[in-house]
Amino acid sequence: MTRLFDLKLAALAAGIVLPLTMPALAQDAVDLRMAIWSANDAHLKLFNSIADDYKKTHPNVSVKFDSLAFDGYTTTLTTQIAGGNAPDMAWILETTAPDFVSSGALLPLKATFSGTAGYDLDDVSQSALSLWTQDGEIYAYPFSTSPFAMFVNNDLIKAAGQKTPAELIAAGQWTWDNAIKVDAAVAATGKQGLIVRDFDYKVWDNLASIWNGWGASPWSADGKTCTMTDKPMVDAMTFIHDAIFKTKAIPGPGISADFFTGDAAMTITQISRASLLPKDKPFSWDLVPLPAGPAGEYAVVGQAGIGVFAQSKHPQEAADFLAFFTNPENSKKLAQFFPPARTSLLNVDTLAKANPLLSPAQIEAVVVKGIATGHVKLSHANFPEIQQTARAALDALWTPDADVPAVLKSVCDRIQPLLQQ
Repeated sequence: MTRLFDLKLAALAAGIVLPLTMPALAQDAVDLRMAIWSANDAHLKLFNSIADDYKKTHPNVSVKFDSLAFDGYTTTLTTQIAGGNAPDMAWILETTAPDFVSSGALLPLKATFSGTAGYDLDDVSQSALSLWTQDGEIYAYPFSTSPFAMFVNNDLIKAAGQKTPAELIAAGQWTWDNAIKVDAAVAATGKQGLIVRDFDYKVWDNLASIWNGWGASPWSADGKTCTMTDKPMVDAMTFIHDAIFKTKAIPGPGISADFFTGDAAMTITQISRASLLPKDKPFSWDLVPLPAGPAGEYAVVGQAGIGVFAQSKHPQEAADFLAFFTNPENSKKLAQFFPPARTSLLNVDTLAKANPLLSPAQIEAVVVKGIATGHVKLSHANFPEIQQTARAALDALWTPDADVPAVLKSVCDRIQPLLQQ
């Protein structure tokens, strides 16, 4: 097997045929499990409250939210599927959407959504659904369409004698060159500069939040040709390498720091992380768009879908719960952390009510504008194997004396055969 995993084979091995399973009788206990990659207390509290509301009308149904580690999440999930222990439902990264959607492992959902009273499937953005749809059928619901943005610690920035991002934005100077200068100045004080959250020198594709500012991409639009050696990517990765090893603006390998505990000037992440802002000993913070790069202003959007596995013992009950979880009322609740795919909710007034920590100006600049103009993070069939192969090749980049063009060429040499499978 050339791929890291093969969902189609896993589905066949488990004897999966799209089920004709009848819903359990009302008196039968139904225990559902949804695999997720968040262990955030605020997220889990909200999810459990929605599950409790569902139980009021479906007393035999219980839902457990199973938090898996983000690093290696898809590998853990596919191992469970291949082992016949698939969750009933799972969050799915946009990067692996092509594999999951085409695998046969997911239950078609369109009929359930359309047949649920008050669901209003037409309200769900078609562009948000595109990754999760094949041949007119929906295989996962895009519950989060979240732009990447920059959280900033104004206290650390001012203490380093630097202008805040808001001041740079007002002056038309919010660029990557200026942002990194600010981060380097803060790092010189003994704190850290910029943290690309969830990168940790492993999840290299999260650097898309930077390299898109150069108009770079690791492969061509048709997904068949590696473009890591093209000038935009070489320039972007050189910029990142210099920020790590020359100016120390980005913490180097092995350095642990957390923006949300006041350790760093800035972090790139999604707005769902606002719940991590400290309630005790708070600092002055802001949320701003990503800085402009040489290619101009840009936005990057991360998507996450929720699918129901046909391998589930209770596939229809799981689909029914998912329809409840993502109905208009609950989508409005989820919007507190996860920007919704429903067009009726994508406005400043609605999102401001759902996100009391964020100002209307922050929501307009980061969320509404970001969703409208942003590029969804890259995806590709067989992405896990491509990701792991590129990650191994990129290890050579994270040393002070790395030859950036040579390392990127080695990445292309390794992933080009995978892109053409």
